[in-house]
Amino acid sequence: MKCSSTIRNRECGIALIIVMICITVLGTMAGLFAYSMKVETKLAMNANADANFYPLAQAAVDYCKSVLAAAATCPDEIWEGRLMSTCSNSIVEAIKYDVDLGYGRFTFEIHDLERKANINRADQPMLERAMQLLGVDPGDSGPISASILDWISPSKNASIGGTESRYYETLDPPYKAKDGYIDDLSELLLVRGVTPELYGLEGQLPPPPPPAFRNQLGDPDAPVQRATLKELFTPISTSGQININTASATVLQLVPFIDENIAQRIIMCRTGEETGVPTPFRNPGEALLCAGMNQQIIGQIQRYFAVRSTSFEVHIDAEISGVKRHYYAILARRGPRDIQVLNFHWKLNAPASHADAR
Repeated sequence: MKCSSTIRNRECGIALIIVMICITVLGTMAGLFAYSMKVETKLAMNANADANFYPLAQAAVDYCKSVLAAAATCPDEIWEGRLMSTCSNSIVEAIKYDVDLGYGRFTFEIHDLERKANINRADQPMLERAMQLLGVDPGDSGPISASILDWISPSKNASIGGTESRYYETLDPPYKAKDGYIDDLSELLLVRGVTPELYGLEGQLPPPPPPAFRNQLGDPDAPVQRATLKELFTPISTSGQININTASATVLQLVPFIDENIAQRIIMCRTGEETGVPTPFRNPGEALLCAGMNQQIIGQIQRYFAVRSTSFEVHIDAEISGVKRHYYAILARRGPRDIQVLNFHWKLNAPASHADAR
């Protein structure tokens, strides 16, 4: 096209602008169409994968059940996602933690639940000891402990310093006290006095008070939060006892008469720091005796402990054709041939770390 005159030049310019607008609009429409097709393709892939995910997850749970059955014969059965054991037999040695079934694959982690205390079995002394480990002010410790007990107790009457529905119904939004066993530990966030920091929400752990502030308070050794409720308790454990072979030193201190020094001695005994040979305890009394406790106290507190775990938390990451799902299960081992599924569901979003989910 020739544009010799000023008018013709103006007409050519307008035509070029119209052409450019048309190209831009068509390009945008093509891009949107391509994106829409990508989304539709992804949705179709998800729909096709969904039909196979549940069988894959069931296969993963069955695999974990067989793993727990095989590990039942191991005296030093310690779970840190994987079986951390010196036990050796043909089945244990054949365990794979990344399993490919052809149409899909899965990985899994197993953690025993008796490494923590059962919140539904906790009594006032244990909860008050937990408050000390949480760094709670002594003036607030009793009311928080009493409120937790009131939340669990079927009684509708508040205990001394505790809290019942009458208080929770004044909140916005209002709700009632559960007055029943805790099913998910996050319920503690509904209990009066339990903050996200005490519970242990990620990023909510407060730093210890600066020395200048502690000195100003006249207490250079002001309580510092050394644990969280999420690290100390679980709502599910079939035995209700603490596994003295797997519990942390902090969890061990929830039991009366066990301070930090005794807890550390128990850890040293079971890990074989002095002998060089890790040795699991055969009974709770053996562990407490090794820690230097006298027989009278041992007789009072050994009921809090077990030497094996019977409840296990399983995290499964399943993948089919690039589509991923995260599943969660609670397994109870009544015996090597009797392993039951107590809870099994799909989690919409997998946590950044399985440890955070616990």
